[in-house]
Amino acid sequence: MQLTEIAAKWFKAFNDKKLDDLLALYHEDAQHYSPKLKVRQPSTLGLIRGKSAMREWWQDAFDRLPSLRYEVVRLTPFEDRVFMEYIRHVDGEEDLYVGEMLEVEEGLIRSSAVFHR
Repeated sequence: MQLTEIAAKWFKAFNDKKLDDLLALYHEDAQHYSPKLKVRQPSTLGLIRGKSAMREWWQDAFDRLPSLRYEVVRLTPFEDRVFMEYIRHVDGEEDLYVGEMLEVEEGLIRSSAVFHR
């Protein structure tokens, strides 16, 4: 699967809140880093590993923020990764410009990391 195709499927699954479709894009032992994770779950230091932990994290986000959606700004693929720039929209919150790197191995996401202020 092409990197931009993986990113497009990632955005569709996330915006449709189809957690199984989102997790299907990841290796079983993939890891995810997010500054918001670090704030909500300080013991993780912002890093979780494995689909089970990611399922719990994203399900919580979908439950707490039903209006959460991402607007794609730019996708920049390079070798085994794609950098995604997007705007995070949540009703009642200021929009947030986000960068996220997906590292891909054998057609699945091995690692994802979110960057924002």
